[in-house]
Amino acid sequence: MDSTNSAQHQFSPSSLPSDYALLSRYAQNLPSPPSNDDYIPENLSRPRLTQAPSLNHPLDRGSLAVKNGRPTEASPLLPSPPPFPYIEEDVDRDDSLDNRSLVHVFREELPILTKYSLPVLGTHLLEYSLVVASVVSIGHLSTKALAAITLGSMTASVSGFSIIQGLSSALDTLLPSAWTSPHPNLVGLWSQRMFVVISACLVPMYIVWFNAEAILIALKQDPEVAHLAAVYLHWVSIGLPAYAFNCVSRRYFQSQNLFSVPTRIIIFVSPLNVILNYILVWGPEPVRLGFIGAPLATAVSFNLVAILSIIYGVFFTPKTAWYPFSRRMFTSLGVVAQLGVSGVGQVASEWWAWELISLGASLLGPVALATQSVLLVSSSTTFQVPFAISVATSVRIGNLLGERKANRARVAAITSLFLTLCVAALMSTMFIVFRNSWAYIFNNDPEVVSLVASIMPLVALFQVFDGTAAVTGGILRAQGKQLSGAVLNLSAYYVIGIPLGMLLAFKYNMGLHGLWYGLTVSLVYCAVAGTWLALKTDWQHQVDKVQRRLAAEREANMKAGGLEAAEDATE
Repeated sequence: MDSTNSAQHQFSPSSLPSDYALLSRYAQNLPSPPSNDDYIPENLSRPRLTQAPSLNHPLDRGSLAVKNGRPTEASPLLPSPPPFPYIEEDVDRDDSLDNRSLVHVFREELPILTKYSLPVLGTHLLEYSLVVASVVSIGHLSTKALAAITLGSMTASVSGFSIIQGLSSALDTLLPSAWTSPHPNLVGLWSQRMFVVISACLVPMYIVWFNAEAILIALKQDPEVAHLAAVYLHWVSIGLPAYAFNCVSRRYFQSQNLFSVPTRIIIFVSPLNVILNYILVWGPEPVRLGFIGAPLATAVSFNLVAILSIIYGVFFTPKTAWYPFSRRMFTSLGVVAQLGVSGVGQVASEWWAWELISLGASLLGPVALATQSVLLVSSSTTFQVPFAISVATSVRIGNLLGERKANRARVAAITSLFLTLCVAALMSTMFIVFRNSWAYIFNNDPEVVSLVASIMPLVALFQVFDGTAAVTGGILRAQGKQLSGAVLNLSAYYVIGIPLGMLLAFKYNMGLHGLWYGLTVSLVYCAVAGTWLALKTDWQHQVDKVQRRLAAEREANMKAGGLEAAEDATE
């Protein structure tokens, strides 16, 4: 299970390339990003390789076509980027260590996976704190206020944030290869084009958000909750353009190996967001705004991230990737839109599944919706640990397959499953021990507290299968089996989880318990099937497959370079 968003259960697949890059920076001492002294003029046609050499890295792009002094923007920018950053460990230098017993290799892989997981976990927890702060601050106002922010956040996610995340995921394909091409300033040009496409999409988003109250009432929502949700959307919309800009700017920086820039910004903004939430919701009378304080704090935080990103980009980073504003930013928009729409389909399918569950909870009343918010935020927070492990697992196994280390890749997969089960056991124990008091973190309503306590044992069980499903998804990604993972997730949610949950909740009157039973069954299926696929893997076959793919990429690049050189010679 690869996806979540800023407001719900899991981070989207579009964030994964950024996570792989983040790992690369933290796990070993890579070369520093280029300084201003290293600036390469735009007309200097030579490749810029800014990451450590990798067996998984395609050939350099020095042979890419440059026609009439201008780079071509079709084929050179779209070859598959390296799937994972290469990170060499001490144990990788001695091939004789790979064929030792499972226990020996397990002991070596466990600290490696732990080391890889920590930086991803830290960054994502800080990002997710922007959501948790608003829910906690609003939750103590009233049960209906908590239900309203849940409904408003759900509407914002479905009609806005998920679409922006999906569109901007196209840059994960376009920017890395642009940066390593002879013309790295195309990174800036493609980023500008993406923002043009997203800006056009903001118009229908604003139309939905400013008519949200009527739409939600038509969907049989509680009128008071629908009104407050619409108020939430009105105020958080102040930050919508900044949110879109941040999705683009984050990839702009990370494609240049400047992974620390977004991390530094979120480290600075995250505590400010907490302070803003407290002051605007609960502060002294002159500045206290109550309910609208939380979405306003969120909007201010989005804008603050955007402003700091601009300051960093203008004053503290080299201009190698920047392309001056021109009419060219309005060209080739079809390429951006086509890749972006595919990204929306990938990101939104699982994202919307979780929103459907929250929509089902909203039909059960404000208490059920407020309880769903508590449970969802709680499980989403704990999910960041297995999600980080899944990213670490993808990187580690991907590198090992590229190094032809089949046995060590097998043990790494087993180690990741063991590590996840240990983490899940810890989280499950925490939820069981504190089940009767957990809801007080978010809300003081006795009905909400009681309902949360009654579902907590199920949420505790949920941790085991949710975490296992996440890590098996990482193992499948490392093998290039994204389609298998996608089919597994879609069948788990749309064929099993959602229909079963709705049936139990409404036909058999099990309420919110029924929805979570459906979710748990879907995750049991996903975790068991994913684990079976992971354990039955023929790892030597996976090594051979990777080598064939790399050989094919090298041959294709050489042919493409030869054809383009011939065309240039005839012209």
